[in-house]
Amino acid sequence: LQRMLFIAVEVDRSPTCSSHKIAAEIFPFILNIPLRSQREALLNTMESQLLRCRLLELMFQHSCDVPSASPMSLDKILYFLSHCSVPQYFEDETPTWQRWDEILQYLSLLLMSYQSVILAFSVAEHLRSSLSDRMNLMVQKAKPRRQDSDNISHLDIQLQMEDFISRMQKVLGQPFPLQIQEKLYMLQ
Repeated sequence: LQRMLFIAVEVDRSPTCSSHKIAAEIFPFILNIPLRSQREALLNTMESQLLRCRLLELMFQHSCDVPSASPMSLDKILYFLSHCSVPQYFEDETPTWQRWDEILQYLSLLLMSYQSVILAFSVAEHLRSSLSDRMNLMVQKAKPRRQDSDNISHLDIQLQMEDFISRMQKVLGQPFPLQIQEKLYMLQ
């Protein structure tokens, strides 16, 4: 399945468009996956970083009261950090701290997937190009050109992390479980 999804994204003339279409079809099924281990298995084994990035983006859009209309960027990841909450589909008998742990896991995975997409395809515009056109751009050694919304400062990160930690403290109390502390450190 993962290989077929990867090929479906790559064979289209516009991988960005195909990943959006495929993610829109898959997303409702992800909402119905009952166990965290199953959701993580699906996302962790995804061969297409572009598709994984889009699915995680949809998950966080779904968990925000006010979804962001901006394109995927580091700034949008910070937006998710400050506006996301534990989605309804996570709410079961699972302890609250484990639900927040899963959110942190997905934020880290989104950040890594986004970085992989940007680095692997050299230039963000390449994602709108077919595979053969992308190969030509890579042969020409086109340099990465970041979006303006990818230019975030250390202060932006620090402020958003402090806000996120404050929201988690209100819900979880102090001290955080070790797993949460480690994930917060890694995310930052």
